[in-house]
Amino acid sequence: MNQIALHCSSFVGQQAGYQPPSDWGRAVRALADYYRPPETFASRFERLILRVRALGYAAMDVWQAGQLDWQWATGGQIRAAAELLARHGMAATSLAGEFGSTREEFQAACRAAVGIGAPLLSGLTGLWFSDPAFVLRTLKENNLKLALENHPETTAQEMLAEIGGRGEGLVGTALDTGWYATRGFDVVRAVRELGERILHVHLKDVLPGGGHVNCGYGRGIVPLREVVGALKEQGYPGVYSVEEHTLDHDPDEELRADRILVQGWLA
Repeated sequence: MNQIALHCSSFVGQQAGYQPPSDWGRAVRALADYYRPPETFASRFERLILRVRALGYAAMDVWQAGQLDWQWATGGQIRAAAELLARHGMAATSLAGEFGSTREEFQAACRAAVGIGAPLLSGLTGLWFSDPAFVLRTLKENNLKLALENHPETTAQEMLAEIGGRGEGLVGTALDTGWYATRGFDVVRAVRELGERILHVHLKDVLPGGGHVNCGYGRGIVPLREVVGALKEQGYPGVYSVEEHTLDHDPDEELRADRILVQGWLA
């Protein structure tokens, strides 16, 4: 059976206190400030792992923007994260987030991913569009893959055009079900059109409207059961990353329920 992971962006509101008005940037900064100090990093990262484990997950996407940012993570912090993941039997299924726009930034992101044992970068990097040969070479050197996440793209064809014929099996897409729904594109159709280019799945439900407001599975507009069914039909072998980055409430109980739903759909 496919792995089910918890996407740690789901905890974005943790340090902002889930207080309105919702402010994504403020919440991200507060979370990063919480994890950044070297003297408290290990104990706080361990609490993160234990939280994920308590919700019933044995795998997680480590979120670059919040918990382990290549822009500030020291070698010691990366080693501590890897040791804690191993100690608690928690798989790092990807380093998720943004991976820079320069060669030095992308290399730093790759070092962080390799350091925690993640086989995949799932997210965004402008370097793929400006220097694809370097990206491919660096991925090969580090035994990594890059799954580009759809954000502004309004169709699957846009994403296929961005991947192009240059991926050599190392570059594909991280299908974000919530963003396709927010952009008004049929998510099941996206699954069928993207096919084997799907390397990772960020499984989200969102409320109607253009605000990309995440919610518990079944409360929004994404036909998640049908999406999982379509992925199963075409033999998708990868990870389903449960993601619900709420700003107005603690999502823990929903994340626990979401996992149980996905397990049922896969069974």
